Amino acid sequence: MKYALAYGLLSGLVIIATMLNGIVLGGQDSIFSSMWFGYLVMLVALTFIFVGVKRYRDVERGGMIKFVPALAMGLGIAAVAALAYIVVWEVYLALTDDRFMDDYVAGILRAREAEGASAPAIAAEAASLEAMRVSYRNPLFRVPMTFLEIFPVGLLVALFSALLLRNPRLLPATR
Repeated sequence: MKYALAYGLLSGLVIIATMLNGIVLGGQDSIFSSMWFGYLVMLVALTFIFVGVKRYRDVERGGMIKFVPALAMGLGIAAVAALAYIVVWEVYLALTDDRFMDDYVAGILRAREAEGASAPAIAAEAASLEAMRVSYRNPLFRVPMTFLEIFPVGLLVALFSALLLRNPRLLPATR
Protein backbone atom coordinates (compact mmCIF):
# COMPACT_ATOMS: atom_id res chain seq x y z
CA MET A 1 0.00 0.00 0.00
CA LYS A 2 2.84 2.41 0.78
CA TYR A 3 4.23 1.97 -2.75
CA ALA A 4 0.84 2.66 -4.33
CA LEU A 5 0.41 5.79 -2.23
CA ALA A 6 3.91 7.14 -2.69
CA TYR A 7 4.29 6.55 -6.41
CA GLY A 8 0.64 7.29 -7.18
CA LEU A 9 0.79 10.64 -5.41
CA LEU A 10 4.06 11.52 -7.15
CA SER A 11 2.56 10.67 -10.51
CA GLY A 12 -0.71 12.51 -9.85
CA LEU A 13 1.06 15.61 -8.58
CA VAL A 14 3.38 15.79 -11.59
CA ILE A 15 0.41 15.54 -13.94
CA ILE A 16 -1.77 18.09 -12.23
CA ALA A 17 1.07 20.55 -11.55
CA THR A 18 2.10 20.50 -15.21
CA MET A 19 -1.44 20.88 -16.47
CA LEU A 20 -2.43 23.61 -14.01
CA ASN A 21 0.74 25.55 -14.79
CA GLY A 22 -0.08 25.21 -18.46
CA ILE A 23 -3.63 26.45 -17.98
CA VAL A 24 -2.61 29.32 -15.72
CA LEU A 25 0.47 30.39 -17.66
CA GLY A 26 -0.54 29.45 -21.19
CA GLY A 27 -4.30 29.87 -21.22
CA GLN A 28 -6.83 27.84 -23.16
CA ASP A 29 -5.25 28.42 -26.55
CA SER A 30 -1.70 27.26 -25.74
CA ILE A 31 0.07 23.99 -26.39
CA PHE A 32 -0.46 23.20 -22.69
CA SER A 33 -4.19 22.91 -23.25
CA SER A 34 -3.94 20.52 -26.20
CA MET A 35 -5.24 17.00 -25.74
CA TRP A 36 -2.01 15.48 -27.09
CA PHE A 37 0.15 17.43 -24.66
CA GLY A 38 -2.11 16.40 -21.77
CA TYR A 39 -1.87 12.71 -22.60
CA LEU A 40 1.88 12.96 -23.15
CA VAL A 41 2.26 14.48 -19.67
CA MET A 42 0.09 11.70 -18.23
CA LEU A 43 2.16 9.02 -19.96
CA VAL A 44 5.45 10.48 -18.77
CA ALA A 45 4.22 11.01 -15.20
CA LEU A 46 2.66 7.56 -15.07
CA THR A 47 6.08 6.02 -15.62
CA PHE A 48 6.15 6.21 -11.83
CA ILE A 49 4.04 3.04 -12.12
CA PHE A 50 7.00 1.21 -13.66
CA VAL A 51 9.36 2.66 -11.05
CA GLY A 52 7.00 1.77 -8.20
CA VAL A 53 6.41 -1.79 -9.38
CA LYS A 54 10.14 -2.30 -9.89
CA ARG A 55 10.91 -0.94 -6.43
CA TYR A 56 8.21 -3.18 -4.92
CA ARG A 57 9.61 -6.18 -6.82
CA ASP A 58 13.17 -5.47 -5.72
CA VAL A 59 12.61 -4.46 -2.09
CA GLU A 60 9.55 -6.41 -0.95
CA ARG A 61 9.66 -9.42 -3.26
CA GLY A 62 13.37 -10.19 -3.37
CA GLY A 63 13.78 -9.24 -7.02
CA MET A 64 11.02 -11.51 -8.36
CA ILE A 65 7.35 -10.84 -9.03
CA LYS A 66 4.60 -12.59 -10.92
CA PHE A 67 2.33 -10.86 -13.40
CA VAL A 68 -0.78 -10.57 -11.20
CA PRO A 69 0.90 -8.99 -8.15
CA ALA A 70 2.83 -6.64 -10.44
CA LEU A 71 -0.38 -5.67 -12.24
CA ALA A 72 -2.19 -5.18 -8.93
CA MET A 73 0.56 -2.86 -7.69
CA GLY A 74 0.54 -0.96 -10.99
CA LEU A 75 -3.24 -0.56 -10.88
CA GLY A 76 -3.00 0.63 -7.27
CA ILE A 77 -0.50 3.30 -8.27
CA ALA A 78 -2.68 4.29 -11.25
CA ALA A 79 -5.78 4.52 -9.04
CA VAL A 80 -4.01 6.75 -6.49
CA ALA A 81 -2.69 8.96 -9.31
CA ALA A 82 -6.21 9.23 -10.76
CA LEU A 83 -7.71 10.09 -7.37
CA ALA A 84 -5.05 12.75 -6.77
CA TYR A 85 -5.77 14.15 -10.23
CA ILE A 86 -9.52 14.26 -9.51
CA VAL A 87 -9.14 15.90 -6.10
CA VAL A 88 -6.80 18.62 -7.33
CA TRP A 89 -8.94 19.20 -10.42
CA GLU A 90 -12.05 19.62 -8.27
CA VAL A 91 -10.20 22.07 -6.02
CA TYR A 92 -9.05 24.01 -9.09
CA LEU A 93 -12.61 24.16 -10.43
CA ALA A 94 -13.91 25.37 -7.06
CA LEU A 95 -11.24 28.06 -6.82
CA THR A 96 -11.97 29.32 -10.33
CA ASP A 97 -15.78 29.28 -10.03
CA ASP A 98 -16.00 26.44 -12.58
CA ARG A 99 -14.81 28.72 -15.38
CA PHE A 100 -12.85 25.99 -17.11
CA MET A 101 -15.70 24.67 -19.23
CA ASP A 102 -16.82 28.19 -20.22
CA ASP A 103 -13.29 29.01 -21.38
CA TYR A 104 -12.95 25.63 -23.09
CA VAL A 105 -16.18 26.05 -25.07
CA ALA A 106 -15.30 29.62 -26.03
CA GLY A 107 -11.86 28.49 -27.22
CA ILE A 108 -13.31 25.75 -29.41
CA LEU A 109 -15.84 28.12 -30.97
CA ARG A 110 -13.12 30.72 -31.63
CA ALA A 111 -11.02 28.03 -33.32
CA ARG A 112 -13.95 27.00 -35.55
CA GLU A 113 -14.52 30.63 -36.54
CA ALA A 114 -10.82 31.06 -37.31
CA GLU A 115 -10.95 27.93 -39.48
CA GLY A 116 -13.73 29.57 -41.48
CA ALA A 117 -16.55 27.24 -40.47
CA SER A 118 -20.01 28.28 -41.58
CA ALA A 119 -22.42 29.95 -39.16
CA PRO A 120 -24.79 26.94 -39.12
CA ALA A 121 -21.87 24.59 -38.40
CA ILE A 122 -20.67 26.81 -35.55
CA ALA A 123 -24.22 27.03 -34.17
CA ALA A 124 -24.57 23.23 -34.25
CA GLU A 125 -21.27 22.79 -32.47
CA ALA A 126 -22.22 25.47 -29.93
CA ALA A 127 -25.44 23.57 -29.13
CA SER A 128 -23.49 20.34 -28.68
CA LEU A 129 -20.92 22.05 -26.48
CA GLU A 130 -23.66 23.67 -24.41
CA ALA A 131 -25.06 20.21 -23.60
CA MET A 132 -21.58 19.12 -22.56
CA ARG A 133 -21.14 22.26 -20.43
CA VAL A 134 -24.42 21.57 -18.59
CA SER A 135 -23.45 17.93 -17.99
CA TYR A 136 -20.00 18.96 -16.74
CA ARG A 137 -21.53 21.04 -13.94
CA ASN A 138 -22.84 17.82 -12.37
CA PRO A 139 -20.12 16.16 -10.25
CA LEU A 140 -21.72 12.74 -10.85
CA PHE A 141 -20.86 13.24 -14.52
CA ARG A 142 -17.63 15.23 -14.12
CA VAL A 143 -15.77 13.03 -11.62
CA PRO A 144 -16.12 9.77 -13.60
CA MET A 145 -15.20 11.65 -16.79
CA THR A 146 -12.09 13.03 -15.08
CA PHE A 147 -11.21 9.52 -13.87
CA LEU A 148 -11.61 8.20 -17.42
CA GLU A 149 -9.20 10.82 -18.72
CA ILE A 150 -6.28 9.38 -16.79
CA PHE A 151 -6.97 5.82 -15.64
CA PRO A 152 -6.87 4.09 -19.07
CA VAL A 153 -3.36 5.48 -19.57
CA GLY A 154 -2.40 4.14 -16.15
CA LEU A 155 -3.95 0.78 -17.01
CA LEU A 156 -1.81 0.50 -20.13
CA VAL A 157 1.36 1.48 -18.25
CA ALA A 158 0.50 -1.00 -15.47
CA LEU A 159 0.01 -3.82 -18.00
CA PHE A 160 3.24 -2.96 -19.78
CA SER A 161 5.13 -2.73 -16.46
CA ALA A 162 3.75 -6.04 -15.18
CA LEU A 163 4.65 -7.80 -18.42
CA LEU A 164 8.20 -6.49 -18.36
CA LEU A 165 8.99 -6.67 -14.67
CA ARG A 166 7.86 -10.27 -14.17
CA ASN A 167 11.20 -11.10 -15.81
CA PRO A 168 13.76 -10.88 -12.98
CA ARG A 169 16.58 -10.44 -15.51
CA LEU A 170 15.12 -7.11 -16.67
CA LEU A 171 16.76 -4.41 -14.58
CA PRO A 172 17.74 -6.88 -11.84
CA ALA A 173 17.78 -5.82 -8.23
CA THR A 174 21.18 -4.68 -6.99
CA ARG A 175 22.14 -5.46 -3.44
